[in-house]
Amino acid sequence: MLAGSTQFETLEQALKHYFGYEEFRPGQRDIITTAIANRDLLVVMPTGGGKSLCFQLPALLKQGVTIVVSPLIALMQDQVQQLADNGIAATFLNSSITTEERRDRAAAIYNGEIKLLYLAPERLNQEFISNFLVDLHQEVGIAGFAIDEAHCVSEWGHDFRPDYRKLSQLRHYFPKVPWLGLTATATDRVRQDIITQLDLREPAIHVASFNRPNLYYEVRRKTTTPYKELLAQVKQSKGAGIIYCLSRKKVDELTTKLQHDGIKVLPYHAGLDSQTRTNNQNSFIRDDVQVMIATVAFGMGINKPDVRFVIHYDLPRNIEGYYQESGRAGRDGEPAHCTLYFGMGDIKTIEYLIAQKIDRETGMALEEEQRIATQQLRRVINYAEATECRRIIQLGYFGESFPGNCDNCDNCKYPRPISDWTIESQKLLSCVARFSKQGRNFGLAYTIDVLRGSKSDRVLKNGHDTLSTYGIGKDRTQNEWRILGRSLLHQGLVDETSDGYSVLTLNSLSWEVLKSQRKVEIAIAPSLPTAETPDISTNTAEIQSLYNRLHKLRKQYADANKVPPYVIFADSSLRLMAQQQPQTLAQFAQISGVGARKLAQYGEMFTGEIRAFRAESGLSVQTESDPTPPLDPSPPRRRDISQTHLETLDMYQRGLSLAEIATKRSVRETTIADHLIKLMECGYEVDIDRIVPPDRATAIAQAMKIVGAERLTPIKEQLGEDYNYEEIKLVRARLSDREIAD
Repeated sequence: MLAGSTQFETLEQALKHYFGYEEFRPGQRDIITTAIANRDLLVVMPTGGGKSLCFQLPALLKQGVTIVVSPLIALMQDQVQQLADNGIAATFLNSSITTEERRDRAAAIYNGEIKLLYLAPERLNQEFISNFLVDLHQEVGIAGFAIDEAHCVSEWGHDFRPDYRKLSQLRHYFPKVPWLGLTATATDRVRQDIITQLDLREPAIHVASFNRPNLYYEVRRKTTTPYKELLAQVKQSKGAGIIYCLSRKKVDELTTKLQHDGIKVLPYHAGLDSQTRTNNQNSFIRDDVQVMIATVAFGMGINKPDVRFVIHYDLPRNIEGYYQESGRAGRDGEPAHCTLYFGMGDIKTIEYLIAQKIDRETGMALEEEQRIATQQLRRVINYAEATECRRIIQLGYFGESFPGNCDNCDNCKYPRPISDWTIESQKLLSCVARFSKQGRNFGLAYTIDVLRGSKSDRVLKNGHDTLSTYGIGKDRTQNEWRILGRSLLHQGLVDETSDGYSVLTLNSLSWEVLKSQRKVEIAIAPSLPTAETPDISTNTAEIQSLYNRLHKLRKQYADANKVPPYVIFADSSLRLMAQQQPQTLAQFAQISGVGARKLAQYGEMFTGEIRAFRAESGLSVQTESDPTPPLDPSPPRRRDISQTHLETLDMYQRGLSLAEIATKRSVRETTIADHLIKLMECGYEVDIDRIVPPDRATAIAQAMKIVGAERLTPIKEQLGEDYNYEEIKLVRARLSDREIAD
């Protein structure tokens, strides 16, 4: 029996009861187990990875109330609404509620009726802590503090909030209460700052992969008519989307143009009054409009999982912000598209904004902040102009290595021709080595000046016109050298300091290149074809038709109850309903995302719609009083068939190969093959002819008749080295015992 619970034997039982899912996402179970053990935790998990569950489920299984610190009112309201829809007792206290509401909620909290209390950091002043939280801890007990968007505590984070710095005072009042800091993006420097500022004590640190394999990344050069291309992209895109702009003026201009061209779109920026921003945001969340055009003021904590595309119409200010903003696409794990439009004019705009970083009291430039912002801009430009896999650069920024060849970005799907630039690399690295020998370091631009024989005052004053590397790179253009330098950085063949100065330093791999022990290949030739938006439709006309009906039903119910559609069911749950067509409540309870509360609330409504669809389509219809047969068109889900198996089946039925599925899900091909085998063993229809051609399947079946099907090794020996175990297992799973014996 779980600690603090008299109802559940396992965490999985609690997960299914409260949230409707049968298994945890990677890392969640370990984090939740640690949280229940009352250890401090720092969790860095990308958007869509399931961070909220890491503090919500422990809160339900522990005694007392969990305090959740959240930076935005919209985020609090959204999460509380979703929890309430799952039958979970949660509330928030902020400036959006009346005095009477605040009094009623406080009474419910003191009566022990609430398990999660959401607060803004601004509310945690000394008076509120001493008068409310201290009493609450004495009467009800505080189970823990969960600090959401914890990167806001760090000046090195992309969204620093001074009020987050005050949170450490809570340690003085509640020294024994455990803390959990959570963020989607944090470099190693930011992670260490979070631990220091929140005074986390020997925290368990969980850093998940930053890779979002379901997101397609591309960079498009701004043409002379960028709006025309944007309009075409929005028209061909399916589902909801966000378009980010640098200025309020650009947001308003694009909104007017797109509305004129028939796109359902609304604006969001700080120049609009708060009520308009709230109304526009709610319209987007509830699918009343397709597109939100916004400045970066929009997005943090907007818990809309079914955003299918994010477009940056202007260059973002830094990689971390871009990762966070583009990551608002595809939080449900379904394919989504992220496009960055890159124009040189954007650089001037951001440089102007950087120049505005001044001390308001003295009017003096904040040189340190300006230097850091300039370096961050330089890295964004490097990303936009790169020819390597986009994920190498993104993930490398957060200290995560990635081998490349993701097959889900423009540079991997449409690679440029590769050339050997080892000699040029040796020239560039030799120049850096000679700077270091003098005890000095310089950035890439200056190094290129020396290589190309610049007669600038700075080069001549430093005496670098006397170096042996001076002028040895005149045969290459400045842009070619810049591409090479960036490629060396992305490949880890040279380092760049991160203190705002961006100077080059050699590493061990640099010396391997210099000693001709490592070859350097890069892509130079430009080639940026337009990639198609991934097709996320379901796999048959019948299933699509039912999916559309369920989608419409969800929207109607959401509007009637004034909640976002995804609060009721995720798109992935609707797709499973359309595929499996549950007609009874017992069958409906088997759908991933259907917990006890949602079964009671929506079961009759959705199964009724499914039965009506089947009757209209001439298919058999079952009532609650009939014996429960297998789900149609798929068999009943057994305990060992989980959501991850069904997701593999869905992707395979949509035509993806084993390799493509493995890449998108960040697992091995053998794991995907095992999923399909398990599905077939449980009675699911899986067409394996794409994996095992019929002639090979026949040979495997013949071998099984000769040596039997119980053990794989004799079958493999009968067939020879040309066959592998995955093929044998797939064929065995498809054949019945009788077919093998005959």
